[in-house]
Amino acid sequence: MIPGVSHRRRFSDLSEQEVLALAISSEEDDARIYRSYAQRLRGEYPNSAAVFDGMAREEDTHRQKLIDLHQSRFGDVIPLIRREHVSGFYARRPVWLVENLSIERIRDEAEMMERDAQAFYEEAAKRTKDADTRKLLGDLAAAEAGHSDLADALAETHLDGDAKDQEARTAHRQFILTWVQPGLAGLMDGSVSTLAPIFAAAFATGDTWNTFLIGLAASVGAGISMGFTEAASDDGAISGRGSPIKRGIASGVMTTLGGLGHALPYLIPDFWTATTIAILVVFVELWAIAWIQNRFMETPFFRAALQVVLGGALVLAAGILIGSG
Repeated sequence: MIPGVSHRRRFSDLSEQEVLALAISSEEDDARIYRSYAQRLRGEYPNSAAVFDGMAREEDTHRQKLIDLHQSRFGDVIPLIRREHVSGFYARRPVWLVENLSIERIRDEAEMMERDAQAFYEEAAKRTKDADTRKLLGDLAAAEAGHSDLADALAETHLDGDAKDQEARTAHRQFILTWVQPGLAGLMDGSVSTLAPIFAAAFATGDTWNTFLIGLAASVGAGISMGFTEAASDDGAISGRGSPIKRGIASGVMTTLGGLGHALPYLIPDFWTATTIAILVVFVELWAIAWIQNRFMETPFFRAALQVVLGGALVLAAGILIGSG
């Protein structure tokens, strides 16, 4: 193989038989992808899974029609040619990535699959001069356009108002469990647990740069610890809390940000200016935590504010007293 030279064939060089074989393999791949989507969604979103089951069956029907056409024109032996063998042909997302896609992304992916196939066949039909090949590609483009109408019809059949509302509630709950809860726990830990060491160091040394370094180390260390703890505590298989990697990232990043918020002001050389800004940032962080608890966790705002702000203020006071002593 010569470096830099593509060994994939151009679509314009394919024979009519090869174009038909490519269409057959593409329909087969798409049916498999739709079944993977259905399998991924069946537990939490059974109505959407039914939509993708129906789309997979329709792809099977189109594939069988294409096979029948190939047998009548070229015989039983279908050339082995797939998307990856043709330069410029649209690609599909690897099926194993389905596990990392939300229901909204899966629906978007399915819509894009149909648009890609339709657009490619329409463009290919414009470029060919052979009448039979042009007709074949036009028919394929029309079939892909019909798939979008089928998806809409299946959605109307399987996704009534109650089903859509239920799936929306399930998706919102999953978002809360996977991202909001770990992120909120991290933000609370990073904001509150770093208060005492940062302000104790500030009032003990009066040195803003060293205080910043201590705050940076405490924030990053706490973020790494919280991230690994969250990821290792629950694989999500039984609790349904979602990917441990996503939860670990949410917890670790928010923990680090929670600590850095009141460490960054100590990049300012003047001690009292830096300390004043840091204290103001602390109260903004604590009120933000209370708002998030109220907004996503449905905790009464004043109760959340009392718990978080009062607790944070006590930790802040403890750090200042220890540092001043």
